[in-house]
Amino acid sequence: MKPVLISPSILSADFAKLGEEIRAIDAAGADMIHVDVMDGHFVPNLTFGPPVIEKLRPHTKKLFDVHLMIAPVDPFIQDFAKAGADILTVHPEAGAHLHRTIQAIRAAGMRPGVALNPGTPASVIEPVIGDIDLVLVMSVNPGFGGQSFIESQLRKVEQLRRMIDASGRDIILEIDGGLNAETAPRAIAAGVTAIVAGSAVFKGGPDAYAANIRALRPQVNA
Repeated sequence: MKPVLISPSILSADFAKLGEEIRAIDAAGADMIHVDVMDGHFVPNLTFGPPVIEKLRPHTKKLFDVHLMIAPVDPFIQDFAKAGADILTVHPEAGAHLHRTIQAIRAAGMRPGVALNPGTPASVIEPVIGDIDLVLVMSVNPGFGGQSFIESQLRKVEQLRRMIDASGRDIILEIDGGLNAETAPRAIAAGVTAIVAGSAVFKGGPDAYAANIRALRPQVNA
């Protein structure tokens, strides 16, 4: 079994020193850097956009795992590509033509992903499973960090695991929301291959980051 990827969400980092925080989680063993982009319209919060991502890009060579919680998406795809995003994940509800959006992400040189809200069924992925590189299961409602894990999303993970295995493609199955040392093992057992964690990684400051990341990968510690 491949080690589960850990993608710390910088939404929980110290915004006053984001560059330092990214360098610290890189050194601590993060596999990707999760960047949550919110527009105050698709979700009830505002974060940051391509200019901030561009400034952060020189601080690490790790993949920028960018989750767009914005609508519309298509007009900004090139901006995120130029800023240095590696994976660009979108919500089906954010536009009328999911397949076209996925094609545009790929054409811009990025790996496309699709995010499923708690109320969005796994079946939405079926028509595009041959065109994506990542599926993100939201185990909280998107928009804010620090929410509690929604247990019912583990059944969705199991459904998606079967779908991905049947497709024969190497698709990252990622989960985001309420992940910690207690919930992450259950998500891994259900079939995820990547964990997004915010407060569970950034709690305790830089000296604790490596231990926090290890705690999310129990099978690696065994």
